[in-house]
Amino acid sequence: MIRKLFILLTLPAFGACVSATAVDSPALPTATASPLNKVQGLELVMGKTANQLKRLFGNPQADVVEPPARKLQFSSGACILDAYLYPQKSGGEGRVTHIDARRSDGAEVDRVSCVNALRVR
Repeated sequence: MIRKLFILLTLPAFGACVSATAVDSPALPTATASPLNKVQGLELVMGKTANQLKRLFGNPQADVVEPPARKLQFSSGACILDAYLYPQKSGGEGRVTHIDARRSDGAEVDRVSCVNALRVR
């Protein structure tokens, strides 16, 4: 009698162990990068010159030079993007090394979304 009771009480515990290991979760599909479906992000801006930014976004709303840096500000109803350009060690034209993105009320927004919203189409 005690043996039957012990078996009945331990069956649910063994069943839980078996079902947890016997169930395989489906494999998730692997993401493959394709030039056709690639979302363009910060690589559109980082390392670019002022002229390249102007071709991408149009004329800036602000162009502030404080040596050695230069800040170009682009804006739309969606966001404001500040691009900071610094001269390279090897010389030549300043290039974007940092960007900030925000809404007009100052709240931070996703930089990639802002870059894509500002692009001249």
